[in-house]
Amino acid sequence: MASAVWATAVLTVPSLVATGRKAPGPGPYHLVSDICTTAKLTSFEQLYPSQYGKPYHYATRHPALDDMYCSQYLKKTGADTDYVSLYVEAQLHKAVDPEPEFEAQRSGLQQRKYQITSVPDLGQEAYLGYLDDPSSSDSSWHYITHVLYVRDRGLTYYLSWSGSFQEGKTTVPDREQIRQALVVDSRAVLRALGG
Repeated sequence: MASAVWATAVLTVPSLVATGRKAPGPGPYHLVSDICTTAKLTSFEQLYPSQYGKPYHYATRHPALDDMYCSQYLKKTGADTDYVSLYVEAQLHKAVDPEPEFEAQRSGLQQRKYQITSVPDLGQEAYLGYLDDPSSSDSSWHYITHVLYVRDRGLTYYLSWSGSFQEGKTTVPDREQIRQALVVDSRAVLRALGG
């Protein structure tokens, strides 16, 4: 009898068996149909006031996981040929504890040579990642990525900025300015989602 109960637990609730922890649930956070509209990235919109194309978004609902995503492209002026990419995603984990996978994500970024910095007082855990990836064909071109990952109970969230510059020809993105915008805008998005 005990063996049958254990086998059922392994098959139906593997997270409980593997970690001994219950899924935390989404807490105060809720699904929104268009996170592009809900996610007011005010700091980035001040840095890059011109929209390039239309934002893309989706929201999916499932008993185990709700998922919200938005991508958009911004420029400093309408005449600019270069643009930056912003991606935001929030997931509400309702069946499993996201903490182990959140830690695995951090490890994966470190293995890919991202520079990782913890962010205090944002969710239960948050960190910034930064990568400067020179082009293999022309080392004067640099492809820059900034990411911010947050975990708060059953919520996982990320906001990323990506852009490029060419040494001696285009302006180097202000690293600290982008980092601050990631944190400030993310706090606003999480409040809008109910946190």
